[in-house]
Amino acid sequence: MPVRLRVRVSPRSSGEGVVAAPDGVPVVRVTAAPVDGKANAAVCRVVAKKLGLPKSAVRCVSGESARVKTLEIKGATPEAVERLSHAD
Repeated sequence: MPVRLRVRVSPRSSGEGVVAAPDGVPVVRVTAAPVDGKANAAVCRVVAKKLGLPKSAVRCVSGESARVKTLEIKGATPEAVERLSHAD
């Protein structure tokens, strides 16, 4: 069963990765610009890599044109996804 995760996106960052935020919503930093879905694709790729999953296992289910997005992740445990909220 897929797990859902809310993330905040920081496009055009100097580097890529997942960092914790005080409010508990992980921030996904991507170098891609928010144009033509490039940042959304980069978010899915970065989250999948962090979880050790193929990029096809992560997709954006809401917030495609917003900074706060809901991702659906297949093949990850809820515990692994929860650790992203506390990522460094």
